[in-house]
Amino acid sequence: MEITASTNEILLLVAALLGGGVATGFMAGLFGIGGGGIAVIVLFELFSALDVPDSVRMHVSVGTALIVMLFTAIRSFSAHRARGAVDMDVIKSMGIYVVLGVMAGSTLAKHAGGDVMKGVWVCIAPIMAFQMFFGHKGWKLGDDIPRGLFRPIYGAAVGFASTLMSIGGGVFVSSMMKLFNRPIHQAIGTASGFGPLIGIPAVAGFVWAGWDAVGTPPFSIGYINLPGAAIVSVASILAAPYGVKVAHALSRRALEIAFGCLLLFMSVRFLVSILMT
Repeated sequence: MEITASTNEILLLVAALLGGGVATGFMAGLFGIGGGGIAVIVLFELFSALDVPDSVRMHVSVGTALIVMLFTAIRSFSAHRARGAVDMDVIKSMGIYVVLGVMAGSTLAKHAGGDVMKGVWVCIAPIMAFQMFFGHKGWKLGDDIPRGLFRPIYGAAVGFASTLMSIGGGVFVSSMMKLFNRPIHQAIGTASGFGPLIGIPAVAGFVWAGWDAVGTPPFSIGYINLPGAAIVSVASILAAPYGVKVAHALSRRALEIAFGCLLLFMSVRFLVSILMT
Protein backbone atom coordinates (compact mmCIF):
# COMPACT_ATOMS: atom_id res chain seq x y z
CA MET A 1 0.00 0.00 0.00
CA GLU A 2 1.55 3.29 -1.14
CA ILE A 3 0.32 6.57 0.40
CA THR A 4 3.28 8.96 0.16
CA ALA A 5 4.60 11.13 -2.64
CA SER A 6 6.54 14.31 -3.35
CA THR A 7 4.78 17.51 -4.40
CA ASN A 8 5.95 17.14 -8.01
CA GLU A 9 4.68 13.56 -8.14
CA ILE A 10 1.29 14.64 -6.81
CA LEU A 11 0.95 17.51 -9.31
CA LEU A 12 1.97 15.29 -12.22
CA LEU A 13 -0.45 12.57 -11.14
CA VAL A 14 -3.38 15.01 -10.75
CA ALA A 15 -2.75 16.66 -14.13
CA ALA A 16 -2.46 13.30 -15.87
CA LEU A 17 -5.59 11.97 -14.19
CA LEU A 18 -7.61 15.03 -15.21
CA GLY A 19 -6.63 14.45 -18.82
CA GLY A 20 -7.37 10.76 -18.49
CA GLY A 21 -10.76 11.46 -16.93
CA VAL A 22 -11.73 13.78 -19.77
CA ALA A 23 -10.72 11.13 -22.32
CA THR A 24 -12.66 8.47 -20.39
CA GLY A 25 -15.84 10.53 -20.18
CA PHE A 26 -15.69 11.64 -23.79
CA MET A 27 -15.30 8.09 -25.10
CA ALA A 28 -17.93 6.73 -22.69
CA GLY A 29 -20.38 9.32 -23.98
CA LEU A 30 -19.33 8.73 -27.57
CA PHE A 31 -19.83 4.97 -27.45
CA GLY A 32 -22.77 4.96 -25.02
CA ILE A 33 -21.23 2.58 -22.47
CA GLY A 34 -20.19 2.69 -18.81
CA GLY A 35 -16.83 4.24 -18.08
CA GLY A 36 -15.10 1.23 -16.51
CA GLY A 37 -13.81 -0.52 -19.62
CA ILE A 38 -12.81 2.76 -21.24
CA ALA A 39 -11.09 3.85 -18.02
CA VAL A 40 -8.92 0.70 -18.04
CA ILE A 41 -7.65 1.62 -21.50
CA VAL A 42 -6.98 5.24 -20.56
CA LEU A 43 -5.46 4.48 -17.16
CA PHE A 44 -3.14 1.82 -18.57
CA GLU A 45 -1.66 4.31 -21.02
CA LEU A 46 -1.55 6.98 -18.32
CA PHE A 47 0.24 4.78 -15.79
CA SER A 48 2.62 3.69 -18.55
CA ALA A 49 3.57 7.34 -19.13
CA LEU A 50 4.03 7.79 -15.36
CA ASP A 51 6.40 4.79 -15.25
CA VAL A 52 4.27 2.69 -12.94
CA PRO A 53 5.97 -0.75 -12.91
CA ASP A 54 4.58 -3.23 -15.39
CA SER A 55 4.14 -5.77 -12.59
CA VAL A 56 1.28 -3.74 -11.08
CA ARG A 57 0.25 -1.39 -13.92
CA MET A 58 -2.61 -3.49 -15.27
CA HIS A 59 -3.82 -4.38 -11.78
CA VAL A 60 -4.01 -0.72 -10.72
CA SER A 61 -5.66 0.27 -14.01
CA VAL A 62 -8.40 -2.32 -13.55
CA GLY A 63 -8.83 -1.71 -9.81
CA THR A 64 -9.09 2.06 -10.17
CA ALA A 65 -11.46 1.74 -13.13
CA LEU A 66 -13.75 -0.46 -11.01
CA ILE A 67 -14.64 2.61 -8.93
CA VAL A 68 -15.62 4.52 -12.08
CA MET A 69 -17.71 1.55 -13.22
CA LEU A 70 -19.39 1.17 -9.81
CA PHE A 71 -20.61 4.78 -9.66
CA THR A 72 -21.98 4.53 -13.19
CA ALA A 73 -23.60 1.16 -12.52
CA ILE A 74 -25.47 2.21 -9.37
CA ARG A 75 -26.89 5.29 -11.06
CA SER A 76 -27.87 3.34 -14.17
CA PHE A 77 -29.54 0.51 -12.24
CA SER A 78 -31.61 2.94 -10.14
CA ALA A 79 -32.88 4.70 -13.25
CA HIS A 80 -33.77 1.51 -15.12
CA ARG A 81 -35.50 -0.04 -12.11
CA ALA A 82 -37.59 3.11 -11.63
CA ARG A 83 -38.87 2.62 -15.17
CA GLY A 84 -39.78 -1.02 -14.53
CA ALA A 85 -37.24 -2.29 -17.06
CA VAL A 86 -35.45 -4.75 -14.74
CA ASP A 87 -36.24 -8.48 -14.57
CA MET A 88 -35.32 -9.20 -10.94
CA ASP A 89 -35.84 -12.94 -11.47
CA VAL A 90 -32.85 -13.04 -13.82
CA ILE A 91 -30.72 -11.10 -11.33
CA LYS A 92 -31.75 -13.29 -8.39
CA SER A 93 -31.17 -16.53 -10.29
CA MET A 94 -27.68 -15.51 -11.41
CA GLY A 95 -26.58 -13.04 -8.74
CA ILE A 96 -24.82 -15.36 -6.29
CA TYR A 97 -22.91 -17.02 -9.13
CA VAL A 98 -21.84 -13.63 -10.46
CA VAL A 99 -20.44 -12.77 -7.02
CA LEU A 100 -18.60 -16.11 -6.91
CA GLY A 101 -17.10 -15.27 -10.30
CA VAL A 102 -16.01 -11.88 -8.94
CA MET A 103 -14.31 -13.60 -6.00
CA ALA A 104 -12.48 -15.92 -8.38
CA GLY A 105 -11.39 -12.98 -10.53
CA SER A 106 -10.11 -11.05 -7.48
CA THR A 107 -8.18 -14.10 -6.31
CA LEU A 108 -6.59 -14.47 -9.74
CA ALA A 109 -5.67 -10.76 -9.66
CA LYS A 110 -3.86 -11.28 -6.36
CA HIS A 111 -1.73 -14.16 -7.57
CA ALA A 112 -1.39 -13.54 -11.31
CA GLY A 113 1.04 -11.28 -13.10
CA GLY A 114 0.08 -8.36 -15.32
CA ASP A 115 0.34 -10.51 -18.44
CA VAL A 116 -2.55 -12.70 -17.28
CA MET A 117 -4.71 -9.61 -16.74
CA LYS A 118 -3.81 -8.34 -20.19
CA GLY A 119 -4.50 -11.79 -21.62
CA VAL A 120 -8.15 -11.54 -20.56
CA TRP A 121 -8.50 -8.43 -22.72
CA VAL A 122 -6.56 -10.08 -25.56
CA CYS A 123 -9.00 -13.02 -25.57
CA ILE A 124 -12.35 -11.32 -24.86
CA ALA A 125 -12.06 -7.92 -26.55
CA PRO A 126 -11.96 -9.43 -30.10
CA ILE A 127 -15.18 -11.34 -29.33
CA MET A 128 -16.85 -8.10 -28.29
CA ALA A 129 -15.48 -6.42 -31.42
CA PHE A 130 -16.87 -9.26 -33.57
CA GLN A 131 -20.31 -8.57 -32.16
CA MET A 132 -19.92 -4.87 -32.99
CA PHE A 133 -18.81 -5.61 -36.54
CA PHE A 134 -21.12 -8.49 -37.47
CA GLY A 135 -23.86 -8.77 -34.81
CA HIS A 136 -27.39 -8.79 -36.21
CA LYS A 137 -30.44 -7.78 -34.21
CA GLY A 138 -32.34 -10.74 -35.71
CA TRP A 139 -30.01 -13.37 -34.21
CA LYS A 140 -31.81 -15.65 -31.75
CA LEU A 141 -30.82 -18.76 -29.75
CA GLY A 142 -34.14 -19.55 -28.07
CA ASP A 143 -37.50 -18.29 -26.85
CA ASP A 144 -36.34 -17.67 -23.27
CA ILE A 145 -33.26 -17.80 -21.06
CA PRO A 146 -32.49 -21.44 -20.11
CA ARG A 147 -32.45 -22.49 -16.48
CA GLY A 148 -30.59 -25.52 -15.14
CA LEU A 149 -26.82 -25.15 -15.29
CA PHE A 150 -26.82 -22.35 -17.85
CA ARG A 151 -27.50 -19.47 -15.47
CA PRO A 152 -24.96 -20.49 -12.78
CA ILE A 153 -22.21 -21.12 -15.34
CA TYR A 154 -22.91 -18.00 -17.37
CA GLY A 155 -23.27 -15.87 -14.24
CA ALA A 156 -19.93 -17.03 -12.84
CA ALA A 157 -18.24 -16.42 -16.19
CA VAL A 158 -19.71 -12.90 -16.38
CA GLY A 159 -18.50 -12.06 -12.86
CA PHE A 160 -15.03 -13.47 -13.52
CA ALA A 161 -14.44 -11.75 -16.87
CA SER A 162 -16.07 -8.47 -15.86
CA THR A 163 -13.91 -8.16 -12.75
CA LEU A 164 -10.68 -8.63 -14.70
CA MET A 165 -11.81 -6.19 -17.41
CA SER A 166 -13.42 -3.67 -15.00
CA ILE A 167 -16.75 -3.65 -16.79
CA GLY A 168 -20.23 -3.97 -15.30
CA GLY A 169 -21.09 -7.10 -17.21
CA GLY A 170 -23.78 -5.28 -19.13
CA VAL A 171 -22.45 -6.17 -22.57
CA PHE A 172 -22.43 -9.87 -21.68
CA VAL A 173 -25.84 -9.96 -20.00
CA SER A 174 -27.72 -7.73 -22.45
CA SER A 175 -26.33 -9.65 -25.43
CA MET A 176 -27.37 -12.95 -23.85
CA MET A 177 -30.88 -11.72 -23.07
CA LYS A 178 -31.37 -10.37 -26.61
CA LEU A 179 -30.29 -13.72 -28.05
CA PHE A 180 -32.98 -15.36 -25.91
CA ASN A 181 -35.82 -13.20 -27.16
CA ARG A 182 -36.02 -10.58 -24.42
CA PRO A 183 -37.00 -6.98 -25.37
CA ILE A 184 -34.03 -4.68 -25.83
CA HIS A 185 -35.07 -2.24 -23.07
CA GLN A 186 -35.52 -5.09 -20.57
CA ALA A 187 -32.19 -6.58 -21.63
CA ILE A 188 -30.35 -3.31 -21.05
CA GLY A 189 -32.22 -2.53 -17.81
CA THR A 190 -31.63 -5.98 -16.32
CA ALA A 191 -27.98 -5.95 -17.37
CA SER A 192 -27.50 -2.71 -15.44
CA GLY A 193 -28.41 -4.56 -12.25
CA PHE A 194 -25.31 -6.72 -12.49
CA GLY A 195 -23.01 -3.68 -12.28
CA PRO A 196 -23.35 -3.18 -8.49
CA LEU A 197 -23.22 -6.97 -7.94
CA ILE A 198 -19.86 -6.99 -9.71
CA GLY A 199 -18.52 -3.61 -8.63
CA ILE A 200 -18.95 -3.76 -4.84
CA PRO A 201 -17.20 -7.11 -4.20
CA ALA A 202 -14.67 -6.42 -6.96
CA VAL A 203 -13.55 -3.13 -5.39
CA ALA A 204 -13.14 -4.88 -2.03
CA GLY A 205 -11.33 -7.74 -3.76
CA PHE A 206 -8.81 -5.46 -5.47
CA VAL A 207 -8.08 -3.63 -2.21
CA TRP A 208 -7.37 -7.03 -0.62
CA ALA A 209 -5.46 -8.39 -3.60
CA GLY A 210 -3.04 -5.49 -3.74
CA TRP A 211 -2.72 -4.64 -0.05
CA ASP A 212 0.98 -5.55 0.09
CA ALA A 213 1.78 -4.74 -3.53
CA VAL A 214 4.99 -2.82 -4.27
CA GLY A 215 5.23 -0.08 -6.91
CA THR A 216 1.66 1.18 -6.93
CA PRO A 217 1.15 4.93 -7.62
CA PRO A 218 1.07 7.41 -4.71
CA PHE A 219 -2.04 7.35 -2.49
CA SER A 220 -3.11 3.86 -3.50
CA ILE A 221 -4.93 1.41 -1.25
CA GLY A 222 -4.37 -2.05 -2.61
CA TYR A 223 -4.74 -1.91 -6.36
CA ILE A 224 -7.00 1.15 -6.23
CA ASN A 225 -5.48 4.59 -6.70
CA LEU A 226 -7.67 6.98 -4.71
CA PRO A 227 -6.89 10.20 -6.61
CA GLY A 228 -7.31 8.30 -9.85
CA ALA A 229 -10.73 6.99 -8.85
CA ALA A 230 -11.95 10.40 -7.65
CA ILE A 231 -10.52 12.60 -10.40
CA VAL A 232 -11.31 10.28 -13.30
CA SER A 233 -14.89 9.80 -12.05
CA VAL A 234 -15.59 13.54 -11.75
CA ALA A 235 -13.79 14.53 -14.95
CA SER A 236 -15.49 11.75 -16.91
CA ILE A 237 -18.94 12.83 -15.73
CA LEU A 238 -18.23 16.40 -16.87
CA ALA A 239 -16.78 15.32 -20.23
CA ALA A 240 -19.38 12.66 -21.12
CA PRO A 241 -21.97 15.13 -22.55
CA TYR A 242 -19.47 16.28 -25.17
CA GLY A 243 -18.97 12.70 -26.31
CA VAL A 244 -22.75 12.33 -26.50
CA LYS A 245 -22.98 15.40 -28.76
CA VAL A 246 -20.44 13.93 -31.15
CA ALA A 247 -22.22 10.56 -31.02
CA HIS A 248 -25.49 12.10 -32.16
CA ALA A 249 -23.72 13.53 -35.19
CA LEU A 250 -22.65 10.03 -36.26
CA SER A 251 -24.63 7.01 -37.41
CA ARG A 252 -25.12 4.03 -35.08
CA ARG A 253 -23.20 1.84 -37.51
CA ALA A 254 -20.25 4.24 -37.52
CA LEU A 255 -20.16 4.13 -33.73
CA GLU A 256 -20.29 0.32 -33.68
CA ILE A 257 -17.38 0.10 -36.11
CA ALA A 258 -15.39 2.74 -34.21
CA PHE A 259 -15.89 0.96 -30.88
CA GLY A 260 -15.03 -2.38 -32.44
CA CYS A 261 -11.82 -0.89 -33.81
CA LEU A 262 -10.95 0.51 -30.36
CA LEU A 263 -11.45 -2.93 -28.80
CA LEU A 264 -9.25 -4.57 -31.43
CA PHE A 265 -6.59 -1.90 -31.03
CA MET A 266 -6.42 -2.46 -27.27
CA SER A 267 -6.37 -6.22 -27.72
CA VAL A 268 -3.34 -5.86 -29.99
CA ARG A 269 -1.84 -3.25 -27.65
CA PHE A 270 -2.00 -5.64 -24.69
CA LEU A 271 -0.75 -8.55 -26.81
CA VAL A 272 2.30 -6.55 -27.88
CA SER A 273 2.89 -5.57 -24.25
CA ILE A 274 2.82 -9.26 -23.27
CA LEU A 275 5.23 -10.24 -26.03
CA MET A 276 7.67 -7.45 -25.11
CA THR A 277 7.94 -8.39 -21.42
